[in-house]
Amino acid sequence: MNDDQLLRYSRHILLDDIGIEGQQRLLTSHVLVVGAGGLGSPLAMYLAASGVGHITLADPDKVDLTNLQRQIAHTTDRVGQTKVGSAAKALHDINPEVRLTLLEKQLQFDDLNQLLPDIDVVVDCCDNFATRQAVNTACVKHRVPLVSGAALRMDGQIAVFDTRDALSPCYACVFPPTPAPPETLCSTMGVLAPLVGVIGTMQAM
Repeated sequence: MNDDQLLRYSRHILLDDIGIEGQQRLLTSHVLVVGAGGLGSPLAMYLAASGVGHITLADPDKVDLTNLQRQIAHTTDRVGQTKVGSAAKALHDINPEVRLTLLEKQLQFDDLNQLLPDIDVVVDCCDNFATRQAVNTACVKHRVPLVSGAALRMDGQIAVFDTRDALSPCYACVFPPTPAPPETLCSTMGVLAPLVGVIGTMQAM
């Protein structure tokens, strides 16, 4: 680490559980964030601030005015832009050293199969059940840890699946792929704005 990095991350380095060695691991890590919306916004911003060296953001959507109530990586003047592009600007404002890979698409299993050999951790922040299952299947195949989060109305949930352990349960063990649950969307059911900040920030932990 150079002098600027030692200063930037000094409050991490002071922690016994992180120290210089742990911060160096963050700087050389690569995290895939699936979804750059309500959960993905605070999550990715804290990953960038914390010094995660390479973040891959995947989201097929564009910023909509209704997103701004809770998706804090996006701003009014970026309505209509891609969410990954808008989020990238926010992350570079926080930490210009972070390396970003932007994927303006809904990830399929084949995409994930190509991405995961270079990924240390996957964080699922999407609102699509099929994508969640594809992410889980790829994580199990490649033995990549998965942090899954969701938020709707006044309720949120987080689960961590350490698929490096062959005996570990996975997302599909808790939420079987069939039958698919009824679709639940913020656009029809609502969501409390600070809730997504709480869940997304906890996912960053």
